Amino acid sequence: MRPGVLVLGTVESDPPPGIEGVGALADVVYAATPEDLAERIGQADVLFFWHPRPGVLEPVWPKADKLRWIQSASAGVNSVLFPELVESDVMLTNARGVFDQPIAEYVLGLIVAFAKGFPQVFADQPDRVWRYRETEPVAGKRLLVVGPGPIGRAIGRAARGLSMRVAAVGRAARPGDDVFDEIIGSDSLHAALAEADYVVDALPLTDGTHHLFDARAFAAMKGTARFINIGRGGTVDEAALADAVRMAEIGGAALDVFEEEPLPPDSPLWELEGVIVSPHMSGDVFGWQERIVELFAENLRRYVVGEPLLNVVDKRLGHPV
Repeated sequence: MRPGVLVLGTVESDPPPGIEGVGALADVVYAATPEDLAERIGQADVLFFWHPRPGVLEPVWPKADKLRWIQSASAGVNSVLFPELVESDVMLTNARGVFDQPIAEYVLGLIVAFAKGFPQVFADQPDRVWRYRETEPVAGKRLLVVGPGPIGRAIGRAARGLSMRVAAVGRAARPGDDVFDEIIGSDSLHAALAEADYVVDALPLTDGTHHLFDARAFAAMKGTARFINIGRGGTVDEAALADAVRMAEIGGAALDVFEEEPLPPDSPLWELEGVIVSPHMSGDVFGWQERIVELFAENLRRYVVGEPLLNVVDKRLGHPV
């Protein structure tokens, strides 16, 4: 029998781009609201988690009798997971691989912007201010990537193109490779932070990474170091970060993800000198939606013919292994 696919987070008149081909393999319906989801989840074998609000699946979970597989349109799956799903036999796959290179390019842009003082250049131009100054080199600086998964590796590989020295922090220490000079265990995070000129948070959000970057972590960093977060907002204690920047414990920060999105207008991060705020866009280059649909279509083909799916998430760890 043809599987039933429920696309969550949009309506049939505004489908994910390119999803028309999925109709050859499955019966596709849409759920834009929690009410739609509650009505239709019972008939779904497959759930395509397109653009839903976090937390919408858990309340209707008892009705998901037929559900066997969830495809997330994001690399991070913290907004999908809840205890009953983790304990179930329902497979979860993510969009691993779609965002790696775009995010790496974005991070390199931020590193260069910090080193060359571009925020001040851009701020001076409307006022016609000619403010000569020397800038920092990037070559030879030490980059620490916390989270050496595919996105972290893409960042490290790109940084090597600028002749940076690149290390990583993972769950356990292991030998370096063609991307990282060394991979340091998480038990030595603070010691590794103390050596870095740039720190990139590329972590998923799990119980073990929640607020991993807290006041103690920022206090361990150099006063000149810059912190960049393209992982998940919940991995950072934003109040502690704001204090660290305000007190010059670190040299600046660039944030593309936040605990609450959109970032509330009253957040001090908007106005802090030395902080760059961007609206969760680091991986979203032209064509990214089509690439996610292509990944889903390939996984659906595999699902129909009984082949292993791509990017299967270990639900207890919160990422593919």
